[in-house]
Amino acid sequence: MKISDLFKFGNPEIRALHLTWIAFFITFYVWFNMAPLATTMIKQLGWLSKSELKVLAISNVALTIPARVIVGMMQDKYGPRRVFSILMIVMAVPTLFFAFGNSFTQLLVSRLILSSVGASFVVGIHMTALWFKPKDIGFAEGFYAGWGNFGSAAAAITLPVIALQLFGGANGWRYSIAFSGIVMFFYGIYYWFAITDGPKGSVHHKPRKVAAMEVSSYTDMIKLIIFTIPLVGILSILVWKLGKLGFLSGGGLTLCYAVIWAVVAYQVIMIFKVNLPVLKKGVPEDDKYNFNQVAALDTTYFCNFGAELAVVSMLPAFFERTFTLTPQGAGLIASSFAFVNLIARPLGGILSDRMTSRKLIMLIYMAGICCGFFGMGLIKGTWPLTLAVVLTIMCSMFVQGAEGATFAIIPTIKRRITGQISGMAGAYGNVGAVFYLTLLTMVPANTFFFIIAGGALFSFLFCLIFLREPAGGFSEEYHLSSVDRELMNQ
Repeated sequence: MKISDLFKFGNPEIRALHLTWIAFFITFYVWFNMAPLATTMIKQLGWLSKSELKVLAISNVALTIPARVIVGMMQDKYGPRRVFSILMIVMAVPTLFFAFGNSFTQLLVSRLILSSVGASFVVGIHMTALWFKPKDIGFAEGFYAGWGNFGSAAAAITLPVIALQLFGGANGWRYSIAFSGIVMFFYGIYYWFAITDGPKGSVHHKPRKVAAMEVSSYTDMIKLIIFTIPLVGILSILVWKLGKLGFLSGGGLTLCYAVIWAVVAYQVIMIFKVNLPVLKKGVPEDDKYNFNQVAALDTTYFCNFGAELAVVSMLPAFFERTFTLTPQGAGLIASSFAFVNLIARPLGGILSDRMTSRKLIMLIYMAGICCGFFGMGLIKGTWPLTLAVVLTIMCSMFVQGAEGATFAIIPTIKRRITGQISGMAGAYGNVGAVFYLTLLTMVPANTFFFIIAGGALFSFLFCLIFLREPAGGFSEEYHLSSVDRELMNQ
């Protein structure tokens, strides 16, 4: 697949790609519609405090992690078209409730529910995998994700302008946020009718069960349990942060912790329930896959996307303090970390497609992240500002290129559970963000960069040992096992 192919709108798969990245772009635009209007909200709402705004920011990522796992399961069962459309339509409701909320409770509940819209990423990953062949999947996934993630940057640029210029007045921020939700609502309806789950005549490969991911051995089942626990357990950190801010205490804290670990226990039970009967019966050789593949890519997304979300949130302040810049100048420089996403992520996918080894590209990118963040940890005010900016951009190229390389491999692991695998890896990106952002509150900025570099080194070594070159990673068609064909005929 070539870059010029992206302009062949008559090709069904190219049309599907554009329809899907636009959907992703809109959902991320909505997901991040609060941050650029936060200061305006403080000014216009006399009853909203800065500490309450911090709680809303935490709530904006709270349910994204479990939502990505659940949505991954649902799309394996019902198909990404239905799931993506319903997600956009349903999430428009809390968007409107947030836009016109008149109490902190209304804002908190609506923002908490709206955080689920961040699960949209994994739906488009699956949809793109249904339309493109293994040999082209890296570029297609990278292009999809690159434009989609740009939605957050677009929100930061345009929403304040829309609020001020288009609507104006004290309620301009409300109408601006509501506008984004209405656009998402109508695009969700359009998406339902505009696309199918893969080319006409293709079959949607469904897993046996969607309550938990299928594995191929008892050892892999234990690994799945180990990697499942942090997906929900990480929410304990968010609850702890709410407690530290004074919004939860005593019985409320205990109840939240109890709910989180009850969900963890339930998910572990489901893993046993789904997999024990299959493992006792025996998994056919041609249907087996190695869970190490999934685990390795969980670590890469933890260390690349998780780091990206954390770094984007602290980079403006870092440049402002280190080089004594104005907030506007520091913000402009820091934005370069996010803007290269349009190039870097597709490039990671292209290189994964063009080179002879997807594993090698993954290793190169993780090594680059390690070196890049280590270099950023050395930045001081005595450095030339230009050198610091160039290093930041180069580091970002590796971070976001690694994201493209990660999802170039995921669709090749196990066809019928692609949704669950992408959901788990995507959720690990948010787990990484919560983990790193929590560490950021405890250490200086330069030390923070060294910690992220250490995480990337860990992922590099994990992939070096456990990641295997995906079978059929450059084939014309995806591998179908005897069980896949059996399920297709049911």
